[in-house]
Amino acid sequence: MSKKPDILFIVLDTQRADRLGCYGYPKAITPNLDRFVQQGAIFQQGMSAAQWTIPSHASMFTGLYPTVHQVTQSNQQLSPDIPHLAELMTDAGYETAAFCNNPLVGILDNGFQRGFEQFYNYGGAVPRVFEEGSRLPPPFNKLAQGIRGLMRQIAQPAQQLIAMSPKALSISVSAWFTPIWSRLGNFKGQNERSVRHLTKFLQQREESNGANGSEERPLFMFLNLMETHFPFWPPAEFLDKINPELLKNRVTKNEMLRWNREAYRWVAPLDKPLTAVEAQVLSDLYDAEVAYQDDYLGMLFDVINSRANRENTITIIVGDHGDGLGEHQCVGHAFVAYQELVHVPLIMHWPGKIDANTSVEEPVSTRRVYHTMLNAAGLNDRKSLSLLNVLAGNDVENGTAYSEIYPPLNFIDVLKTRHPELIDKFRCLAMRRSVVRDGFKLIDVDDRQDELFDLAIDPEELTDILPDNPPQVTAMHSDLLAFVENVEEQQTAVNAMGSTFEVQDERLLQQLRGLGYIE
Repeated sequence: MSKKPDILFIVLDTQRADRLGCYGYPKAITPNLDRFVQQGAIFQQGMSAAQWTIPSHASMFTGLYPTVHQVTQSNQQLSPDIPHLAELMTDAGYETAAFCNNPLVGILDNGFQRGFEQFYNYGGAVPRVFEEGSRLPPPFNKLAQGIRGLMRQIAQPAQQLIAMSPKALSISVSAWFTPIWSRLGNFKGQNERSVRHLTKFLQQREESNGANGSEERPLFMFLNLMETHFPFWPPAEFLDKINPELLKNRVTKNEMLRWNREAYRWVAPLDKPLTAVEAQVLSDLYDAEVAYQDDYLGMLFDVINSRANRENTITIIVGDHGDGLGEHQCVGHAFVAYQELVHVPLIMHWPGKIDANTSVEEPVSTRRVYHTMLNAAGLNDRKSLSLLNVLAGNDVENGTAYSEIYPPLNFIDVLKTRHPELIDKFRCLAMRRSVVRDGFKLIDVDDRQDELFDLAIDPEELTDILPDNPPQVTAMHSDLLAFVENVEEQQTAVNAMGSTFEVQDERLLQQLRGLGYIE
């Protein structure tokens, strides 16, 4: 029996697919990722299950759409009745470790840390990071660790409050306060440092295995990088590579500073379109962050390719969602279902198992990375939705992917105090869903057909062809309505699992079997 593969799960937080060289963006400076992609498979239409961090990560950790797992807001917690990916990996004999930069994943008490034996958190006021080795004598090192632990306990309630309280969030997005918490609070984590620590972790593990000559447990490793999230602080060398005039021109430099200190603008719809200067500054800043991220990812790819277990390591790289940079009069990733938010990179690398230079054209949901990793680990009861089957030409979802846009309600409360008129104008309270299939994308708003786009000729979704009533509309809308009925039934089934009474309803039992929770 062959040894289970090591599994490396890398989430590029807020990474749009259309800003990477491997997805055809001509201005991209992403040589490391582009080379890594050539060694494996790229999914051209990876569609995120949701448009922001919490529901998207919950979907990738559980394999369920947001309606089913019900973690759609920052004050919600993953049900103990829904198994977390890391828990299943631990049960399957894996060593589980996380290197996380997003506070919403690593700090909030939402159940996302469940199942990890080691969880290194690089975000927040007092990070808990992988120890490369202390220069302090053992007694002093232990004391320093104790002090850091106490400081984390003190900081934790304040960090939870900002994420969950509308009033605290409203204060935190003020221009005077943003630079304080975004810098001192490590809002974006310490991304390059976390990758450097992760490479050290892998190297130490490799050396330890070689020294003792014994078979280690297989590794499941999760990495979240926040580099391409607001605020944008790429090193000057990468800004210069993208646009050498940004730091020289006083107007563009002032725009950079303004956008970085006004956090409210990261989450609100635009009351008027961006100026040409604003649009250029945001676009260039984002591209520079992408280039910077790619630069330090190169050292991780070098380690992955040099490991003794390289041939038996599956690496999955995925975006949790994208980001609006002024398209459709929106910045950030809160309220809409357009491609800049839900079309994300999805890349798989497994030497010997996945052919180099493989490209998959049909849409797939990113929630399926869950089933793929469990399938790779030998848990074949989760095999049908595995993307390995798609690579083999057998897609049970027939090239169809859905997204669910649950608006973050704490952002709504902030809007009420600043620009309440934008809530109705942009229908911020509406529930949106989209389906992508056969090159077309239909968006429903509150279960009503709203927009249809031909992505093959209009990838930026500029021309709504729904008024033309093309033949795709009826079938795709029927698909969306059936999808809603299906996820609501699955939600009922999941809720039933947490009940104290015995489930008698045969339809619910079928749903539970379909989800893999009962035989």
